[in-house]
Amino acid sequence: MNKGLAKKVIISSIIVLAILITVIIVINLTGNKPVESNETNNQYSDYTPVRQSTVKLDSIEKIIADNEKTTKYEEMVESNIDIEFKTQYRKNDSLAKGKIQILQEGQDGTQHSIIKNTYQNNQLIGQEIVTSEIVKASTDKIVEIGTAENSNTYVPIVGDDLEIVTANTGIKADKKLDAQILTTVSTGDIVKLVLAQDNWYQVQSNEIIGWIEKTSVIYHNPNKNGDGDENMIIYSKEQLTQGLGFSMLMNKPSGLSLAQFKKVLTGLSGDKNKVIEDNAEFFYYAETQYNVNGLFLASIAIHESGYGTSEISLKKKNLFGYRAYDRDPGGSASTFATYAEGIDLVARVLAKYYLNPKGTLIYGGEEAEATYYHGSTISAVNTSYATDKNWGNAIYKYIISLYNRL
Repeated sequence: MNKGLAKKVIISSIIVLAILITVIIVINLTGNKPVESNETNNQYSDYTPVRQSTVKLDSIEKIIADNEKTTKYEEMVESNIDIEFKTQYRKNDSLAKGKIQILQEGQDGTQHSIIKNTYQNNQLIGQEIVTSEIVKASTDKIVEIGTAENSNTYVPIVGDDLEIVTANTGIKADKKLDAQILTTVSTGDIVKLVLAQDNWYQVQSNEIIGWIEKTSVIYHNPNKNGDGDENMIIYSKEQLTQGLGFSMLMNKPSGLSLAQFKKVLTGLSGDKNKVIEDNAEFFYYAETQYNVNGLFLASIAIHESGYGTSEISLKKKNLFGYRAYDRDPGGSASTFATYAEGIDLVARVLAKYYLNPKGTLIYGGEEAEATYYHGSTISAVNTSYATDKNWGNAIYKYIISLYNRL
């Protein structure tokens, strides 16, 4: 090859190499995009690959977040649910007015259920029992309430006090007129009934237990003012109100007699349908059976039902909004056959779950479970019983107003 030809080859190679380098640079500068036309290039004149990628990612995250906020899902739960027993109140005209006697203790039953819970935004919005089976049926409590207007028609029961009405009456070792006399009692003396058989009473006088003819005694009524309350001594307003205060314990009886309950719950300005007035005795009976302050119970009923005027109260005889959940209060609230049923049940619920420490003996040999126990005051009950932080203050005002009606 001559020198001239070699020189031309070298120059051509340099030119080709220069062109290749130029093409590579142009491709890199245009972001690896093929150049199509001026119109297309104008579309991408401010194109920034990283920025566009970030915008797309943010949009996806937002969609996911929005979806999570409106998530709706269902959950199947297996559960054993207590079937709370109900209390039947029966009138007995052989029992002194104001007196009660328990013929049968109630027992809760058990229901095994599969429940479908529906959630939205992680909040429970619905429950549906898919299947249920009663494992153990509940047993109703049966309580007799006295309606006899005077003691003469009352048939004494074990534990009652009896008053001797015959002079120099002998308490005998056996149910025979000629039996050995253990001790002698006089007219007006008080003995306690231990057992009743045929025409005889087994009684206790001091430490001596023996038999006496029924005709020698009558039922002793400790109520001296004749208001029909056969169970207790009557306390004055001053005695009943001396311990009032926001820290008073609600797992203690109010101390009011049946007549006093009727007095303070009669003629309340908001009780236009007389729902509270007509059920005054059942607040008293609940107090005597479950050691729950009956005026506390009545105050909750007044507050929750608007003196018995709420829709739940009128349609379901439910004065407490019991089991009325926020998502569907009208549908979820318990239905009772009588107002007395609801009063009795809520008193038991308060005693068992709210007012007493775990293990405390309460009613019918039951022990308190104390699931929501924070103390026995109104404010302590407020902690778990009501979401409204001012609930306790409202209840306290009602209690004070009722005590002031004595």
